[in-house]
Amino acid sequence: MEIRQEQEIVLGDLPKGITLASEAMGNKTWNVLGHTYLAKAESSTSFAWLSLDPTGTGVPPHVHPTQDEHIHVLEGVYTLYLDGEWTTAGPGDTVRMPMGLPHAYYNRAGGAGKALFWVSPSGKLSQLFDQLHNLADPDEVVRRSALHDVDFLPPGAVPGA
Repeated sequence: MEIRQEQEIVLGDLPKGITLASEAMGNKTWNVLGHTYLAKAESSTSFAWLSLDPTGTGVPPHVHPTQDEHIHVLEGVYTLYLDGEWTTAGPGDTVRMPMGLPHAYYNRAGGAGKALFWVSPSGKLSQLFDQLHNLADPDEVVRRSALHDVDFLPPGAVPGA
């Protein structure tokens, strides 16, 4: 006896079109922890942003328990923490960070960094960026992030961070 399961095809909510290199999708631009983020694509299944990273900036060790995250480096060299190991990625490299993997990134190389980041599914990350825009209090960044499915590791949990 053959059992058939029918799958409903649901059209996504990604709007068609082009986000120009110099623009942000929907004019969404954020200043988060010294980085400038420009939204490039956003739907329920994927969220991408261009990150402009001055020397000395970074995002401390954290985990996305419900999202895979990727970085495609366009300019500069990033120092990365990936699940207990330190490494670097430069122009043309793509970094894969599966959900649940502790990770961090820093621009320590001297010179501006530029990278395309994306997560899948989108989760609450765009809404988190709305709340973190121009927020200077690190404790409040950690608190609000936890409410949006991004969990920062305690200070000192990662040597060299």
